[in-house]
Amino acid sequence: MDEAIPVTVLDGGTETTLRVSEGAVLRDALLDTGFDVYGRVSRRVNCGGRGLCGTCGVRVREGTPAPEQWHDAAAERWGYPRLSCQVRVTEPMTVELVEKVVWGQLLPD
Repeated sequence: MDEAIPVTVLDGGTETTLRVSEGAVLRDALLDTGFDVYGRVSRRVNCGGRGLCGTCGVRVREGTPAPEQWHDAAAERWGYPRLSCQVRVTEPMTVELVEKVVWGQLLPD
């Protein structure tokens, strides 16, 4: 049986800790618990977690997993949010939901 891992979600002024199955995709865990990783438009039109549209970005504040996808490397280099669809939960982490204004518009810090 998979072990549950704590994932702390910062959403505006709210902090919530989830128990996520080890190896779960962060995007799926967030959506399954009612957190929205998309903007108004991309909520309806996105790639479905394939790492192509760049709209499900979150900032990983603690417990940052090593980059595995091309966008992850760019995010690490230039300070962009990580794509939640490309992050597997393997250790405790803290993630911050970011505001999306136009399409995915993931701005660096």
